[in-house]
Amino acid sequence: MELKNLLVEKNEGICTVKINNPKSLNALNAEVLAELEYIFDSIKDDKEVDIVILTGEGKAFVAGADIAYMKELDAAGAKKFGEDGAKVFRKIETLNKVVIAAINGFALGGGCELTMACDIRIASTKAKFGQPEVGLGITPGFSGTQRLPRIVGLGKAKEIIFTGSHIKADEAYRIGLVNKVVEPENLMEEVISIAQKIKSNSKLAVAYSKEAINRGIETDIETGIAYESNIFSLCFASEDQKEGMSAFIEKRPANFKGI
Repeated sequence: MELKNLLVEKNEGICTVKINNPKSLNALNAEVLAELEYIFDSIKDDKEVDIVILTGEGKAFVAGADIAYMKELDAAGAKKFGEDGAKVFRKIETLNKVVIAAINGFALGGGCELTMACDIRIASTKAKFGQPEVGLGITPGFSGTQRLPRIVGLGKAKEIIFTGSHIKADEAYRIGLVNKVVEPENLMEEVISIAQKIKSNSKLAVAYSKEAINRGIETDIETGIAYESNIFSLCFASEDQKEGMSAFIEKRPANFKGI
């Protein structure tokens, strides 16, 4: 697929995906969603990629879904658009690799929902978040009503969605919507530092941990614990477990192979 809205760069196991349509503040439409789906499908089986960084060009991460595009949709078209967006975001959320959002600016509506599909969210002090859909006569459509309560709690999620208010980066950090806030000039440096720290560990163990967390949060704790026990035992059939524990005992850096 020819990428018209994304810039993709790979460097030493880190793949940076940048949404690159600053004139529209990187708004999401069917074309952008199709490109995101294509690139994340490609990354899934790319052995050269260990970590993904998702960011935006210009003053926005993603300012929202494309309102001019949505205005012309009927109920059937809107259902498909919502389902397509939810499917792509779910692929990001369940990717077998860690996805870090580097939130450089506006992350509103679909943009906020996109950050929530990522594993870790690092925000610039200039970032702003919100789910302003009710002011347009619609609900969040890319799973915002489901992920936001899971991240910030039921009451705060309802407040954010019902008021449609924007919140600044420091407030997003306070309520747990983002992991860290840094100055704009330090954003990518901080995100790459986190990516490299994750990359130094066993990517097999990291992927298993992500899977266990995602499965567990969506079920009761007894089922989650049982799932973790299974994942834990699988690690002991891997070369990474043998290498990691041998390196610890021998007081040397581990040389993980992801197998």
